Amino acid sequence: MTETVATGSKGAKRGKRGLTVERVFTTEGVHPYDEVNWEKRDVVMTNWRDGSINFEQRGVEFPQFWSVNATNIVTSKYFRGAVGSPQREHSLRQLIDRVVLTYVRSGTENGYFGTAKDAEIFEHELTWMLLHQVFSFNSPVWFNVGTTSKQQVSACFILAVDDNMDSILNWYKEEGLIFKGGSGAGLNLSRIRSSKELLSSGGTASGPVSFMRGADASAGTIKSGGATRRAAKMVVLDVDHPDIEEFIATKAREEEKIKVLRDAGFDMDLSGADIHSVQYQNANNSVRVNDEFMRAVESGAEFGLRARLTGEVIETTDAKKLFRSMAQAAWECADPGVQYDSTINDWHTCPESGRITASNPCSEYMHLDNSSCNLASLNLLKFLGEDGMFDAELFVRAVEFVITAMDISICFADFPTEPIGDTTRKFRQLGIGYANLGALLMATGHAYDSDGGRALAAAITSLMTGTSYRRSAELAGVVGAYEGYARNAEAHQRVMRKHAAANDAIRTMHANDVKIRDLATREWQRGIEIGGKNGWRNAQASVLAPTGTIGFMMDCDTTGIEPDFSLVKFKKLVGGGSMQIVNQTVPRALKSLGYQDEQIEAIVEYIAEHGHVVDAPGLRPEHYEVFDCAVGERSIKPMGHVRMMAAVQPFISGAISKTVNMPESATVADVEEIYFQGWKLGLKALAIYRDNCKVGQPLSTAKKEAKAATPEPEKVVEYKPVRKRLPKKRPSQTLSFTVGGAEGYLHAGSYPDDGLGEIFVKLGKQGSTLAGVMDAFSMSISVGLQYGIPLEFYVSKFSNLRFEPAGMTDDPDIRIATSVLDYLFRRLALDYLPYEKRAQLGIFTAEERTAQVESGYGSDAGQEESVDLETLRSTVDASPRPVEQQPSPESAHSTAELMDLHLGKAADAPLCMTCGTKMRPAGSCYACEGCGATSGCS
Repeated sequence: MTETVATGSKGAKRGKRGLTVERVFTTEGVHPYDEVNWEKRDVVMTNWRDGSINFEQRGVEFPQFWSVNATNIVTSKYFRGAVGSPQREHSLRQLIDRVVLTYVRSGTENGYFGTAKDAEIFEHELTWMLLHQVFSFNSPVWFNVGTTSKQQVSACFILAVDDNMDSILNWYKEEGLIFKGGSGAGLNLSRIRSSKELLSSGGTASGPVSFMRGADASAGTIKSGGATRRAAKMVVLDVDHPDIEEFIATKAREEEKIKVLRDAGFDMDLSGADIHSVQYQNANNSVRVNDEFMRAVESGAEFGLRARLTGEVIETTDAKKLFRSMAQAAWECADPGVQYDSTINDWHTCPESGRITASNPCSEYMHLDNSSCNLASLNLLKFLGEDGMFDAELFVRAVEFVITAMDISICFADFPTEPIGDTTRKFRQLGIGYANLGALLMATGHAYDSDGGRALAAAITSLMTGTSYRRSAELAGVVGAYEGYARNAEAHQRVMRKHAAANDAIRTMHANDVKIRDLATREWQRGIEIGGKNGWRNAQASVLAPTGTIGFMMDCDTTGIEPDFSLVKFKKLVGGGSMQIVNQTVPRALKSLGYQDEQIEAIVEYIAEHGHVVDAPGLRPEHYEVFDCAVGERSIKPMGHVRMMAAVQPFISGAISKTVNMPESATVADVEEIYFQGWKLGLKALAIYRDNCKVGQPLSTAKKEAKAATPEPEKVVEYKPVRKRLPKKRPSQTLSFTVGGAEGYLHAGSYPDDGLGEIFVKLGKQGSTLAGVMDAFSMSISVGLQYGIPLEFYVSKFSNLRFEPAGMTDDPDIRIATSVLDYLFRRLALDYLPYEKRAQLGIFTAEERTAQVESGYGSDAGQEESVDLETLRSTVDASPRPVEQQPSPESAHSTAELMDLHLGKAADAPLCMTCGTKMRPAGSCYACEGCGATSGCS
């Protein structure tokens, strides 16, 4: 792709050069769609708990080589139009065309292409790459581009708030608008005066932490209604803010509250009925530390906290003690993370236009306030040849196409607020990145935590960003440099030289690294040379995002910069059902390491049975490290993750979305060391998560034992529950039911004010053991209800229990039950709980489910943003199946659950808020293999 003189480009100035586009992946005269075999598939997404259908679209068209999982996610999340209507997209061709043709049309109108032929080639190349899962745009592109909705293409936003009430209230409003669209935002509250400073009226300021409460409540309400996915937010405070200690302790204090409430019987799990009573749970918190503070920590010196308006020191604190409090809070509840302010701004291309003060929720996008960044990620494994060599030249060509398309999107994009739109158009921040790094390293025989692995990752990242900036400089010669470049030219060139110098310092270990690093060196040199003449089109070029949903769309084994999650995977099958497989990267890695086919087969069989490689037949112990994963028998050490981040950070314009997972046995001192080494190694941001540190972690290995404390006798206050007995005459109802062929009766008695007070269940013959057990069970539940235990607590505990009898029921609202108790408590929920509480538990009547489908998918294409994907569930066989004891690999519903079964303990991850499947890490977020939902941006 080179430059030429534009002759027919609409919108191009006369004599202005346009791009000459050459074919790379495609063949002249053959459309990319004609090169693949297509097939029709049925997408039926159901609730794996009860088998109810939540999404169904039959006869969708996809290439044969696309997995069932990728097909399901793309169909349910990205296809636009009302389900069942002629306007509904039903083919991957329609989806790709909707996006690609919009990009090409905008590129033509804005003078990017030299001729109409160049535009056509660009269209075919982009189509081929998307069709063959070489790269993907971030989710907002697939949601919005080419529809009647606003053409929002960005997933990452940074807001600004000043020290006045108008700005603070505007913050609430802007954040809500961004959440409504399913995206996330971050901001820095350090401009707000502390609670230790005076107002002009003479009173004392409230401080930023007090205003966080309102924003947190607003986010908790709005984000649960996101049309496309759950939103996320980031709150940052500078380390020299006088309220920094209060900020550090906010979530740790709330975690203590959660424990107390949990021990008192309240439901405090992630989606529990009572979790909404605690504060600050909807944001990631980070402290902005600078070099001055970190040097004070290193030397044990005092550090000054400064007034917001005057900048004068109003209080001093022990830097080591403050740093320890950050580590202590993170050890207790995973917050706050740290952002290294001096490092961030040292790599800032536009310092004359303002400092970088905050990040997006996942910490990968960092630039000016009131700005946004659209993302795209390349699938690295697509560039690995059968000979084990990374095709660096092909990678360069692919980066050229992707970065060009990303820049074109800013020409037609819409933004949630005018300030964000104005800043983004002036600086044109982009975020190209990659996925499948962990799989690539394993396939080439590199351990994730090794010098060779880090060298390969660094070289590829340098080549990607160097090529992106070179292409950006060429685009500046075609359509002009970004508006803010003239003011920041010297700084931008300085940062380019810093990147190039870091590239020269890469210590190569393998022929792959040498080839890639040498090509990257040439790209940086060309980019600096061209940029010196033209300037650059983009203030930023690259980030490393979580790539959750789009990673599944590209059928990637690993997300972002992450290592492989586990060696065994949970694979969905055509027609429903699933099976356990060993990662296809494993045999490829074994072949790269020199093992023969017979040895590879034996090792793979061993891994399938045990979930790890320790003592695998014929596998040399020195090769164990190649197969180390995020979880499992040989999990990567925390510093291994930090060192990998440090290896690639000098070649990223923004930062890296990644959480460093630490074992439950880690100490506060270990957290301190991680945060300190992050600074020493030149990272821009870092967050940790210690296993089992949060109460709202549904499937963790064990709960921490509460610290015993012996209060003084005179201070003991004993609270006892009081039993509220039912009156002798009370309203009641009796229901006959059938579950899996077993007949029974449920009698429910209520208080006069409609609260359930007792139940009696008749099941089995009078005098039988089963009848006696049900009588005792009924009495215990009835007494519990009368002592004030909420019905929703029982519903959450007993619904979805699995044992015989189970199967079909005669109840139109609950067609399938996994046990008698599952049916009884879901029936009681329908009869006695209000809709809001049932919605939290995922229990609806047949009429309500029908209304949800009609309202969610019965709208026209222009209203598609309102589709409620919260109702989507994991894909399993839609037909009812008898419930029986199964081998453990078959009872999992995700890779994370599969690993739990192999290891005999739970991997540390939350349940998906959309479908209930256990998620797995994706950067600093989590991603669901069942429905593609993420907890952040991708």
